[in-house]
Amino acid sequence: MAGNSSSNLTDELAGPDFAAVSPEEFARIVKGLSAEQLGEVMHGELRSRVLGEAFGRMKQQFRPEAAGQLKALIRWKMTGDSEVVFETSISEGRSAVSEGRSEAEPRTTLVMANAACLKPVSGKGGPVTMFMMRRLKVAGDVSPASGLTRCFDIPKT
Repeated sequence: MAGNSSSNLTDELAGPDFAAVSPEEFARIVKGLSAEQLGEVMHGELRSRVLGEAFGRMKQQFRPEAAGQLKALIRWKMTGDSEVVFETSISEGRSAVSEGRSEAEPRTTLVMANAACLKPVSGKGGPVTMFMMRRLKVAGDVSPASGLTRCFDIPKT
């Protein structure tokens, strides 16, 4: 039965309309995955699609009023089969997300395993909790990391 559940959830994430899934539905799917299932999903082609979608949604979920005067480049490094990097730039009430490492020096770098990076986007875990549980390493200024979830509208499931 667990195999069927994993297969069904993986199928939901791999579906052709994945980009059309609402932020709430995306969070529900991710939140419903066990640690083992998250690990399975975060390999191969599906890993790239899931990460791309999760980070791609950040622009729409940005809350400029909550970010206030924050000016920061946040570098996200996901470890696993290979390292994947995304960067979130927050400045002047705007947010931009890009895949890959820029030449700019980040104010904060967040390093985490593949599966751990999906926890904040699903409301399953915040950066502070993940840091305390050693599932997230922070390099540079920790203050942007501690308030990062306030800057984005994270669906509550």
